[in-house]
This record gives sequence, structure tokens and C-alpha cells, in this order.
Amino acid sequence: MFAFFNNIGPWEIIIILLIVILLFGAKKIPELARGIGRGMKEFKKAVKDVEEDIKIDESEDKNKEEKK
Repeated sequence: MFAFFNNIGPWEIIIILLIVILLFGAKKIPELARGIGRGMKEFKKAVKDVEEDIKIDESEDKNKEEKK
């Protein structure tokens, strides 16, 4: 699916970056990066919370089985 990334050279990356700067402006790029960073942080926290809930549920199930 992403095999075409292997063919991207340094000039193509520079052109893509220039287009992004032209579209969003130099002032908006840090704001976009901050927003993406915050979103990733929230997503990781949510994943961690779900994993902890699953572990708690599993330990409760084991405790119930041991009591029987």
C-alpha cells in the first residue's frame, strides 16, 4: 500500500513541504503540529485506560472463579 514511499527522494520531500507551507502558512504549521500531538497524547491515554480496564476485569473474573 505504501510502497511508493520508497521511491520518494529528497527533492520530492522538499516540494511537498513547500506546498504544505503555501497551503497552511508558516504560522499555522506549529498549531497543527500541537493539535496532532495533543490528539496522539489523548489517544494513547485512552488506549492505556482501556487496557487497564481489561486487566482489572480479567483479574476480577479469576478471583470469582477461585472463590467457586
